[in-house]
Amino acid sequence: MMLLRLCLVMLLSIGSVSNMAFANTEASHDGIEITVNINTASAEEIATMLNGIGDKKAQDIVEYREANGSFKSLDELTQVKGIGETTVEKNKQRILL
Repeated sequence: MMLLRLCLVMLLSIGSVSNMAFANTEASHDGIEITVNINTASAEEIATMLNGIGDKKAQDIVEYREANGSFKSLDELTQVKGIGETTVEKNKQRILL
């Protein structure tokens, strides 16, 4: 499972460099479903898998989760500073709870 995640992260990293001008809001890439459990994922995984979430916001998500417990809904993500409804909406197909 970890090897599959590592390969997926590498594929996404390569793809994101070549397609930086075009935001990919699809929840799949070449037939591979892209999802991340925000209640268990590391900041690195969150930053890699979600659109519009960089290292700082991903770390903020992890810190919010550690301080407040697991996320119960996608809407709760908007309680994290810098994450609005638009960011949640464009990632809703990628986020698992």
